[in-house]
Amino acid sequence: MERNLRHRLTLGPILLLGLAGVLLFDFYIEQWTRGVLPHLPEGIRGAGVLLLLLVIALPATRELANLFTATSVKPYRLIAVAGVASLLLHAWLTQFPFFKPIAASMLAFIVVAVMLLAALKRALSRDPHESVTAMAGTVLAVLYLGGLSWFLVALRVKTGETIFDAPFVGSTAHVLMILLAVKFTDIGAFFTGRAFGRHKLIPWLSPKKTWEGLIGGLLTAAAIGAVCAPMIVHLTWLKGAIFGLVIGGVGQLGDLLESMMKRDADIKDSGPNVPGFGGVLDLIDSPLLAAPVAYLLFSLL
Repeated sequence: MERNLRHRLTLGPILLLGLAGVLLFDFYIEQWTRGVLPHLPEGIRGAGVLLLLLVIALPATRELANLFTATSVKPYRLIAVAGVASLLLHAWLTQFPFFKPIAASMLAFIVVAVMLLAALKRALSRDPHESVTAMAGTVLAVLYLGGLSWFLVALRVKTGETIFDAPFVGSTAHVLMILLAVKFTDIGAFFTGRAFGRHKLIPWLSPKKTWEGLIGGLLTAAAIGAVCAPMIVHLTWLKGAIFGLVIGGVGQLGDLLESMMKRDADIKDSGPNVPGFGGVLDLIDSPLLAAPVAYLLFSLL
């Protein structure tokens, strides 16, 4: 426990600095390309977010495939990686005028192509045994990693009103707000649970989580939402707090969803790549599920 805590306290700030660097790079790409393309005067958005998600797509897909394989579902990893990358690229391309007329049809094509490629891969083996599970596992991996990540990229490339023209502000602020809300939910839940945790949340699924920790995590997320709200036009502190509360709760559901998959696979961590946290999948499970809900909330608030 103490060793994991040391790893979290050491590696956590490093990961946050890395994220800040990616978003800063993303922002400056947008600034440098303003006015370069006649049909995209505001600049090219989301290059950094796209690059980051493409980099983590390979290890995350491998970890998810390992979880599936442990439950006798064997997805085709190369097809899954290609499908995830295609969905991420699709979301990034939606900002370009030439792509918008075909965006919906291309989205359908990617999903159908993944399913057909998985079927073709199985057919080439001339063994129909477990073909359904192989195809279903491949499609699920693509939709879970690529389909949910799609909303993070799509939110970044949307033009959003903000009160400053500075790094981390613009549609970048929307993405940053999501990530801070879900991660500070984890931080608040961890320390509140250690200090006051008495009542187990779901002992058969996640024995370390407590109701007290959940409440502390959600209150922390609400505070983060209220603090981040002034960066975004028309988002009051109250709306920001509600946003943080909802996104923090959805992020916890994403964590529990992955816990259920790990329980089924009888695996403690999705991988050994991130000391103190587990695998890459353990890091992104909360933002993945929170992304589409955040996309909807930003459209309503």
